[in-house]
Amino acid sequence: MKIEHLAIWGNDVGAIRTFYEAYFRAIAGNKYHNPITNYTSYFLSFTKRLRLELMYKPTINLFSYSKTRNTRPFHFAISFGTKEKVEILTERMRTDGFKIIGEPRTMGDGYYESVILDPEGNQIEVTI
Repeated sequence: MKIEHLAIWGNDVGAIRTFYEAYFRAIAGNKYHNPITNYTSYFLSFTKRLRLELMYKPTINLFSYSKTRNTRPFHFAISFGTKEKVEILTERMRTDGFKIIGEPRTMGDGYYESVILDPEGNQIEVTI
């Protein structure tokens, strides 16, 4: 078995798509839109084995949305292989104005990570 894909909701799937393309080298598939249900999505591919679906529907409650802190009930982690790459990406994202809610550090479980918020407030661990 394998996880086929993960999915996140957002208000602006185009902006989220651009973010993941720029910072995580994601490759976006074609935009899907169903005019009957007003549902829109993109599938992003990071590797042949990992995909992320970005979803939007105006009737979906995105909890208490906040650009300053994570209010979503989940997170995911993306591995960059080295501490240096984690630190470089974290600083690039900070310079570009993204919220860093966890500075690069070694966690109690041994992971070296930083934690950032994407444009919709989804929490991402950037790890080795």
